[in-house]
Formats: sequence, structure tokens, C-alpha cells
Amino acid sequence: MLEFDRVSVGYKDLTVIHDVSFRVGEGEVVSLVGSNGAGKSTILRAIAGLLTPSRGEIRLRGQAIHRTPAYEIVKRRVAMVPEGRQLFGRLSVWDNLQMGAYTLRSKREIAESLKEVLALFPILEDRRDQRAETLSGGEQQQLAIARGLMSRPELLLLDEPSLGIMPKLVTEIFRTIREISKKGITVLLVEQNVFEALEVADRAYVLQTGRIVLEGPGAELQRSDLVRHAYLGSSGLAEAAGEEARP
Repeated sequence: MLEFDRVSVGYKDLTVIHDVSFRVGEGEVVSLVGSNGAGKSTILRAIAGLLTPSRGEIRLRGQAIHRTPAYEIVKRRVAMVPEGRQLFGRLSVWDNLQMGAYTLRSKREIAESLKEVLALFPILEDRRDQRAETLSGGEQQQLAIARGLMSRPELLLLDEPSLGIMPKLVTEIFRTIREISKKGITVLLVEQNVFEALEVADRAYVLQTGRIVLEGPGAELQRSDLVRHAYLGSSGLAEAAGEEARP
């Protein structure tokens, strides 16, 4: 579905992602994991049309989209749930959901989307008239994901969905990601919570300082000594890989 082909991208004169390639297949959950500052969110912003690569191509179903405006990317059934949620805080839950449906053409489609997202997040029905800024952190994250789903995406980009969420609610967020996947929506997940992200992923890529240093099935990477060394110890992943390669 999505191909990220030898892409370099960043901000003004600062290149954050260096010659990165990966793919996301139809119906997969693919996780991009790594420490803070590795470039994970930059990749999502490039896919969503918020950043333009300095080199390489991003293709959606074989068509180049790396110079396509963000509003056109949404029309191609790609939705992004940004880090920090970025809700319309003074608007009600209901108004936030309606804002997510602006690309839909008919009241029937909007009604169907509402039914689907409320089935996933029933608490939002109870909070429908409440201002978004008054919700708890976990409820705000549910609303952010629901708003993204309102456009009926085929590819959902999730940027740090567990950030700022109480630990007991993190499991619920990842359960929801599995439910979204079961509905046939392809998911590209960016997440610092490495082992949770690997557990939910069909495949995963590990980023370090703007480069992919490891890839494979999520379950396989979860058992990897290299990943455990990098995220539970003090050394970096590239250094750990070098140590393992020595005789």
C-alpha cells in the first residue's frame, strides 16, 4: 500500500531522515519504534503531506504523493492522529468528530462513521456535549483517534498514541489499535513504548538517528537481544549490533 523509497527529509536546512526505505502492506500494522528524536514523527509528517522530502519518493498504491498537499492526502483515504492529540479544545466532543468527517460527501457516510467510532469508544457518546479540553488524557486520546477514523481512512497514521496516558490505559489504547486493524484499516504506528508497539505489529522498523537499523516481524524483534540491549541498557542499537557481529 505504502512505499517510502530512499527518502531524506527534515526541517529547513536540517535533515532528520537520511535515505530511509520501508513499506507498509495492505491490512498490516507496521510499527516505527525508536528513542525520542530518532525521526519517527518526521516520517509521518512527510507521508501526511506536511513535509516535502529533499530526495526520494513516497508512493501510495504505486502513485507518488511526496509533493501532494496535505488536504489531498486526506482525500486519498489517509488520516493522521498527531502527537499531542491537537484537538479543538473549546469545541465539544461532537463538533470534533464532525470536523474529522469534512471529506465525507453524504450525511449517510457521516452517520455510518459516527456509529463505527462510537462502537469503538462508547465513552464519547456520554461526553458528546462536553468540551474536548475538559476530558481526561485518555479520553482525549480516544477522541483524537475517533476523529481520525471519521474520514473513513484506508491508512491510519498514529503518532505516539500512548504519550501522556496513564499506564493502566495504555493497554486499552493498544487493544483499540488491534480492533481498528481487524476492520481492515492499515495502520502505521509511531511509538516510544517499544515492546507494546512490537507486540501489536505484524512488522516493525527500528530507527536510530534518522536511519533504519533493524527490521522484521514484531514478535521476532520483541525477542531480539539487540532491541532489549538498546532499550533496557545504556548502549545504542547500532553499537549493540556491532558487538554481536564480532567473533
